[in-house]
Amino acid sequence: MSNYIKLETGEIKTQGQWRAENKNVSLPRVWKAATLDFLGLTPILASPKPAHTNLQQVISGGVTTDANGNTVEAWSIVDKFADTTEDGVTTTKAEHEAAYLAKLDADKAASVRSTRDAKLVETDWTGVSDVTMTEAMATYRQALRDITAHVNFPNLEDVDWPTKP
Repeated sequence: MSNYIKLETGEIKTQGQWRAENKNVSLPRVWKAATLDFLGLTPILASPKPAHTNLQQVISGGVTTDANGNTVEAWSIVDKFADTTEDGVTTTKAEHEAAYLAKLDADKAASVRSTRDAKLVETDWTGVSDVTMTEAMATYRQALRDITAHVNFPNLEDVDWPTKP
């Protein structure tokens, strides 16, 4: 949904909100330059959010003017955590971050284990009594079982996984 800024006041509202504010004015469905001039509005163009880390968040910072003179969304990057005190106990920003990163790693590890288990299930048929498991398949299955000991665990890349024979 498009936002518009009233140049005179700096108010930012959606097209629907501006329509509601001007309910006694017949406004076209599509707003062109003449309509915007009449209402004293400028469209706010979308801009991509900046890159940030897991320990930061991107928040709307209002509007800014780009190199072409367009009014665009402005973004700010802020820390996700800060020191807190609850019931007289202070938890530092670093402690919050460590707990958050540990949770991300635990979630990722659970996901890797789930993927590993699914890959083992895909090859379980090779271990039934009337099938002779090849040495390559046995090696592959053992590598899957050992994936949690991989140096990159739990942040595995595709190349870190063993190749199915």
